Amino acid sequence: MQFQIQDFRLFLEVAELGSFTKVAARRQTVQSHISRQISELEKACGSPLFRRTGRGVALTEFGQHVERRVRLWLNGCDELFAEIRQTSTVPMGEVRIGILPSVAHPLMSHVFNRLRLDYPRIVLNVREGQGGELDAMLDTGGVDMAILFRFDNPRSQDEILLATADTYLVSSPGAVRTQGETVAFKMLENLPLVLPRRPAHWRSILDETARSQGFHLQAVIDADSLRLQKQVLIDNPNLYALLGPFSIDEELRQGKLQAAKLVAPDLKRYVTLAHPKWGQLTQASRIVSQLICETVQTWGGRMKPLAPADTQVP
Repeated sequence: MQFQIQDFRLFLEVAELGSFTKVAARRQTVQSHISRQISELEKACGSPLFRRTGRGVALTEFGQHVERRVRLWLNGCDELFAEIRQTSTVPMGEVRIGILPSVAHPLMSHVFNRLRLDYPRIVLNVREGQGGELDAMLDTGGVDMAILFRFDNPRSQDEILLATADTYLVSSPGAVRTQGETVAFKMLENLPLVLPRRPAHWRSILDETARSQGFHLQAVIDADSLRLQKQVLIDNPNLYALLGPFSIDEELRQGKLQAAKLVAPDLKRYVTLAHPKWGQLTQASRIVSQLICETVQTWGGRMKPLAPADTQVP
């Protein structure tokens, strides 16, 4: 077997996720295919790269050695490819973006359409994920940039503030607690809530805020999926969730959900465009970054454009 660069990219992806199944899901293939490719690579390397555990796979001591060498090699390859692309008069190449599901559309659709018109040789590779996962992708070089939720206004030169989002108490229409424009956090006491799973950072902030006010949040279901959270609210009129405006505006327009802004405290979140702390952006990455910033600015500092006769939350 001859070593191929894609074999080692797969190796690093398995090392990052710690699971053949997760890698197979990301690549939209079957677990056995990933396992077979890794087994062939291990055979070519002459020693196991991973040890199988009950919860997935972990690097062997030899695998850790190979990982360090491969990362250095691939970083060198990426820098070489970036340098070659920089010399081209036509912007080109793949730009890998990590993004939160709640802000993926229509932002990425709009950026993609702009690229097709003005920069057809730039290819987008968009990965959805949660905050911690996206941070890990950015730190390990899995993406070239990421759109993240932060809980403090970013001050780093590596991050650009795109938008500020309030938090809303959300329910099905007619619920008493969400009929007003605002609702105090203290009013969440004893409410049956749909919440993100621990150990998500957002869940930790919600739990800590409740403890600071002398009570505990009552979760009736833990779910990371925004789609599932919203559907549970629609199907169960007595349940509530704590969501941002970008994830519920369509349901609000359709009359499927009702929301009141959370205050005292208001728990703002900051949407940022984060770049790697190391290395330089390629020409293609700089163009995509600029298009993202310009698009959000054109939309008035929102992650979605206002619809005609808009009735969504501000």
